[in-house]
Amino acid sequence: MGVVAVALLVAIAAVGLAVAKGKGPKPTVVEAGNMVLAINGDVTPKVLPKHELAPMGIWGSGKLSTLDGSHPPALEDASFDADKDAFVSVKGLSACRIDQLNARSSKDAEAVCGDAIIGRGSATVEVAFPEQAPFDSTGPLLLFNGGERDGVVTVLAHAYVNVPAPTAVIATVRVSRVSKGSLGIHVEVDVPKIAGGSGSVVAANFSMRRVYTYEGKRLSVLSGRCPDGKFQGKGTFTYSDGSRLSGGLVRTCTARD
Repeated sequence: MGVVAVALLVAIAAVGLAVAKGKGPKPTVVEAGNMVLAINGDVTPKVLPKHELAPMGIWGSGKLSTLDGSHPPALEDASFDADKDAFVSVKGLSACRIDQLNARSSKDAEAVCGDAIIGRGSATVEVAFPEQAPFDSTGPLLLFNGGERDGVVTVLAHAYVNVPAPTAVIATVRVSRVSKGSLGIHVEVDVPKIAGGSGSVVAANFSMRRVYTYEGKRLSVLSGRCPDGKFQGKGTFTYSDGSRLSGGLVRTCTARD
């Protein structure tokens, strides 16, 4: 599963950082130089079997700002390691190719690959062209199953924003199973240049829960268990100016027999 933004979002996505609504967990805030990154998230439901796997969902958010209010550098890539008791599977689920999403609006992308959607949200991009005041653009974010190959699940994060012309921005997320002690999922996110490098993802939020039927069985893209009362993860984000931000989350769960 994963984490984070078009890419901040997806990297968050794969593990599940969440949009805080009303009462909820406090975000983790990390700083590096002039940059401040706030990430938040959780899993649903909070009550899960202790040993058996059960369908699960995630929701997440991320917000990037600067201490002096200047335009932040662009996110170039992100990586995230998530709890070993969370699992991702797209067996039997419709998949979408990136060439089916290129240059398409959210509406058109959904028309072409609607059966492959595994999550929804929104993303905000700040664009700063030379000798012009920065401006923000917020658009829909759709997460598509990109298929599985050699044990690696691909997620395509499609955001449609005005930068300033309407543009489809697609980040590619790769999710794989690893063995790192308490962590068992590794997520890598590649973020394309936005507006020729003048655009930066500054905020994103999403929710992801997809349950479907395959060969008569009820399956879930995300599933989990709660043997030790918690889910945890940590991520690292690299930006165009060479700076890096790292942070982690720990969220509680309740086990049931």
